[in-house]
Amino acid sequence: MPYLYPESPEFQTMPRVFATGFMVGLFEWACIMALIPHIDWPHEQTVGIDVQVSHIAATPPGLTVTVRGKLEKVDGRKLTFSLIADDGVDRISEETHERFVIDADRFRRKAAKKASHAFVLSSHPLSTH
Repeated sequence: MPYLYPESPEFQTMPRVFATGFMVGLFEWACIMALIPHIDWPHEQTVGIDVQVSHIAATPPGLTVTVRGKLEKVDGRKLTFSLIADDGVDRISEETHERFVIDADRFRRKAAKKASHAFVLSSHPLSTH
């Protein structure tokens, strides 16, 4: 749908079909659900680190999108998936997706530390924001 960024009038004028941004999110969700039984969830989680996606057919509201995927490669904590989505009428997307296994608490601490630096930088009088 065109509601990827509801504050964007440009998105609001887009055709009412399944947006590529939402499709990437659906692929991420499918990978997460497939991995949960195989990791120490929720202490271990995965984050997306690379997406190569093609969006080859539009999906109007009312159709069900199905994702099929395969874990193609494990390289330490890096996982590579191949994924295909269809809407019951057409194949709508193909994707190669890489995810990285993380320690969720450690990741949150690093993100919070980075966010605190962003606040300090944005408050600085020479900031370009």
